[in-house]
Amino acid sequence: MFNCSSSTKLEKSWADPSFNASIAPFAKVLVIAPFRDENSQRIAEDKIVKEFKQGTVGVQSYSYLQPADTTIASVENKLKKDGIDGVIVMRLTTVEKSLSYSQGTYYGGYYGYRGYGYGRFYGGGYAPGYYTEDKTFMVETNFYSVKNRKLLWSGTTSTLNPSSLEKSLDQIIYTIRYELQKKGIIKK
Repeated sequence: MFNCSSSTKLEKSWADPSFNASIAPFAKVLVIAPFRDENSQRIAEDKIVKEFKQGTVGVQSYSYLQPADTTIASVENKLKKDGIDGVIVMRLTTVEKSLSYSQGTYYGGYYGYRGYGYGRFYGGGYAPGYYTEDKTFMVETNFYSVKNRKLLWSGTTSTLNPSSLEKSLDQIIYTIRYELQKKGIIKK
């Protein structure tokens, strides 16, 4: 019923116009991916951290943040003390469902004898049209500066009919990484 392949694209993005890309890219980044369950969160955070290039260290929130970290001030102090200068937050915002119709098709054949000048209809039929349900997953990713307490970049990706969490995350992360590198926020 679903397409076998998914496609991810950047739907919209915004970058802080005051960000100066000539300063050094962020060196240590906390990655937060609050997905629907702990397993999905761990997979996402591990994949994002793995994609950082040499010179930028990623830290998974599931291993860094503790239940006692309940106030913004205590978390900010902890981040600054540990040298974390950036935070990436990736979250699923919406799952949009839509129907598409595939028109029916006629298939048929013609059976003819060579040289005898006659033929007949053979083996034809009709395949009726059908509806398919498409799902588009919208994922929002934000990058914050810890020092300035400021949003530097925000983007929304859409993934049509994802076949698996891991493959979809790979496509989303590739798209986001490219944009963050292009803006000079993380190292190329």
